[in-house]
Amino acid sequence: MTLEIHGTVADGFEAVREEFAAFVAEERPDYEGQLCAYVHGRRVVDLWAGDGADAESLYGVFSSTKGAAHLVVALLVQDGTLELDRRVTYYWPEFGAEGKGALTLRDLLAHRAGVVGLDAGFSAEELADDRVIAERLADQRPFWRPGTAFGYHAYVIGALTGEVVRRATGRTLQEVYEERIRAPYGLDFHLGLPEALEPRFRPVQPMAPTPEQQAVIDAERTGPHTLGSIAFNLHVPGAGDLVAHANSRPVRAKGPASAGGVAAARGLAGMYAAAISEVDGRPPLLKPDTVAEFGQVHSVGYDLVSRTHKAFGLGFQMTADLAYPFLGAGTFGHSGASGSQAFADPRSGLAYGYARRRYAFPGGAAPENERLVRAVHTAALAS
Repeated sequence: MTLEIHGTVADGFEAVREEFAAFVAEERPDYEGQLCAYVHGRRVVDLWAGDGADAESLYGVFSSTKGAAHLVVALLVQDGTLELDRRVTYYWPEFGAEGKGALTLRDLLAHRAGVVGLDAGFSAEELADDRVIAERLADQRPFWRPGTAFGYHAYVIGALTGEVVRRATGRTLQEVYEERIRAPYGLDFHLGLPEALEPRFRPVQPMAPTPEQQAVIDAERTGPHTLGSIAFNLHVPGAGDLVAHANSRPVRAKGPASAGGVAAARGLAGMYAAAISEVDGRPPLLKPDTVAEFGQVHSVGYDLVSRTHKAFGLGFQMTADLAYPFLGAGTFGHSGASGSQAFADPRSGLAYGYARRRYAFPGGAAPENERLVRAVHTAALAS
């Protein structure tokens, strides 16, 4: 069965539709996903496929949530409410326990804090609540000397930076996001999904690996006491199940800022378009100097958690350095565990969003993003 491709593309972006259709034809019959892109604030790609899906379907986007969280931080730095080179303890004194007192907000955002998780782990219920995560991590001894190395703070970075936001503003990160970003632009990207929108949520489907893919997964599985296991809470039986995390109503309701967001591709791309471009007569959220600061590489090399080469700016993944070298320097965004991808390329004016329902192998940005991003970028440069 060939799935029908729905939606529209602007003139000059027909090749993107063709690439999306070619990819979908190679997928499982139950594929479901969305692709959206803006160029200089104008929506140029708006496509979706899958039985029961439409442009307003909402998906768990896992770590793509971190992009929304750190756009809030970027705005507060731009306002002067937060200062990157102040110690975290200036805002949050309790964080200084166990040798963490010298860490700056800049290093925290760059995944250099060393508190990727708890020795004892979190319960599934605790992972839904950023306040609880932050309170418990304040007393955690870091797993490396803060500021000397970096590693992906997968489940906790949004709670840590969110606590700084709360201490500085008296508002939660989610509240600031809603008031300054989501609501003004009408974005279908939620850090806290209202009950009324629950019927639009499409529960995450688990990965369906081939035997060969399962063999890779088994070979790469780590022990329970590695940094990777601790960062993904896999040392607590049942509590590190990412699919269950996204499919939990308490998680969707509270919108934990590391991995609890719910979005449509329109919301993912629309947020990054608003960050760098004029959209519907509104000026860009970020000034060029802020874009340059947050899109500058701050941590690059061997990631102690993933044990692979990674590159981070301030809260954002450095998307061009990490996965798509044909994109412009300073491209910033964040992928999500089930396959989502979202970013802004300030040099071309491109804002990209992709979401899918079934968890993709091998985790992180789904492989199809490489061909879809390339097609969109090529069209954007020619437009």
